[in-house]
Amino acid sequence: MEKKPLREFHKVQEIISHFGTDRVQLIPILQAVQEEFRFLPREMLSFIATAMDIPPAEIFGVATFYSQFSTEPKGKHVIQICDGTACHVRGSAALIKKFRELFGHSKEQHTSDDLHITLEVVSCLGACALAPAVLVDGVMHGNLTPADVDAIVNKINEDRA
Repeated sequence: MEKKPLREFHKVQEIISHFGTDRVQLIPILQAVQEEFRFLPREMLSFIATAMDIPPAEIFGVATFYSQFSTEPKGKHVIQICDGTACHVRGSAALIKKFRELFGHSKEQHTSDDLHITLEVVSCLGACALAPAVLVDGVMHGNLTPADVDAIVNKINEDRA
């Protein structure tokens, strides 16, 4: 997969022009930039700060406070595995182990080197009735077993070619 150059400031400028520079537009701007690059590059945060006349520390604070934002590159496919109380009690640890095993990720590695997959263990997806639950590219999967993980991984790996 080809990485986008981080110096695509013109795209960020288009996003800022679309939303405007009012402070209330900061989160929608960050969301749009993250959608474009799959994360918030530090140099883009500095550019946004200058363009919006907001201190860089404030922009970085917002980008690191909200869990929806990432300052590290994410994969094309993002898998969030809930390990909250309900999911943990109903077997999320086995799902986490299975996903890591199939993708070859260690506990410390969240994103594959080719930026294809990001695995995130999260505290809660708000789907306790579906425990254990996993969010794959924004689509909720519930009542999963380790056997169900194979089908999810196979579908994602089809896109790798």
